[in-house]
Amino acid sequence: MQKKDLATIIGIAAGCVILVVSILVAGGLAGASGFIDIPSILIVIGGSICSMLISFRMDGIKKMFPIMKKTFSSRDYDLAKLVDDFVGLATTARREGLLALEEQMEAMQDDFIKKGITLAVDGTEQDALREILDAELAALEDRHGRGRALFEKAGELTPAWGMIGTLIGLVLMLRNLSDPSSLGPSMAVAMITTFYGSVMANFIFIPIANKLAQNTEEEVFVKQIMIEGIIGITSGINPKVLEEKLSSYLPPEARKKPDAVKGEDE
Repeated sequence: MQKKDLATIIGIAAGCVILVVSILVAGGLAGASGFIDIPSILIVIGGSICSMLISFRMDGIKKMFPIMKKTFSSRDYDLAKLVDDFVGLATTARREGLLALEEQMEAMQDDFIKKGITLAVDGTEQDALREILDAELAALEDRHGRGRALFEKAGELTPAWGMIGTLIGLVLMLRNLSDPSSLGPSMAVAMITTFYGSVMANFIFIPIANKLAQNTEEEVFVKQIMIEGIIGITSGINPKVLEEKLSSYLPPEARKKPDAVKGEDE
């Protein structure tokens, strides 16, 4: 189930407030205007976009905003319920055979589980079934990794272009050393591009890449549980043994207490 990721929303909102308040407290409204420089914005943003176009294909660049939207939501995995669902499937398969699972296919919401159970019902051997599911998982990691690489590279490029803008400003400043009154404003403009690059990298691109990596790790972990559950069902494993095996993936607070498990057996 998808839900809003409050951590991302709070982080962005709080970060913006901290930046704005810090600038206003330090320099007031007059000082805040010094942080707006159109040429510096063009150098950092425009240069970074050009470098991204050189580094990646156009179809990959187009996916940046849809991928970015994923950081504002997250999947809520109920691992305890997932284990219970597999125990129920294993019980049905053990009592009535794998073909009996076809009736429960429509109630399944996860496509990965549906694919695995369908292959199992069709008589796919365990080794082949694990290879197929592992390949599906590897493809998911690769796909997510390519999307995450866009933001990791942007996090590298924006500070570099900020430094390029600073060097341009310094060159222009050094050419006007005969006018001491222009040195301070020129230095401020030269440094503002570094500010833009650092903020974009450390406030936007690198955190987004980290959040995407975390989401991928969580999804891969859940699908590894699914694979073990599907393989356990096809092998005809005892439902209680399967429950113990899958429960080892859960955090201690989510596992059933031995007394509770014993009570269910009675």
